[in-house]
Amino acid sequence: MNIAFFLLPKHEVIHLTLHTTLRQTLEKMEYHRYTAVPILKEDGTYVGSVTEGDLLWFFKNNSEVNFDNAHRHSLSEVPLRMQNKSVRIDSNMQDLISLVKVQNFVPVVDDTDKFIGIVRRSDIIEFCSDQIFKEVNSR
Repeated sequence: MNIAFFLLPKHEVIHLTLHTTLRQTLEKMEYHRYTAVPILKEDGTYVGSVTEGDLLWFFKNNSEVNFDNAHRHSLSEVPLRMQNKSVRIDSNMQDLISLVKVQNFVPVVDDTDKFIGIVRRSDIIEFCSDQIFKEVNSR
């Protein structure tokens, strides 16, 4: 089995760029009910993932930034406190599993570090659950 089996492709993944405003970021996260979203450079290279906590700490530590002027600030200003590590599409499943244990999703990149999608922890758990129950029911 390889990582591509679990891949949710880029065109189905909400992602942002470093130029996305904080207001747009908050609105997208709220609308989709996500707690973290991948950030890409303009050329499609994976940069990291912004979390609700990153935004909260940024607002807390920058009193001049608020929701009313959030459209004047971009994600490039926000320090990312967690490093959501990515895997290459040709990585082995052990690499993916070790990351999905500590991340809700794992960004997947190609051999030029271009973002091609994510693997969600819930999809891995669902697959494992199906395999376990299939084995139990076949006894």
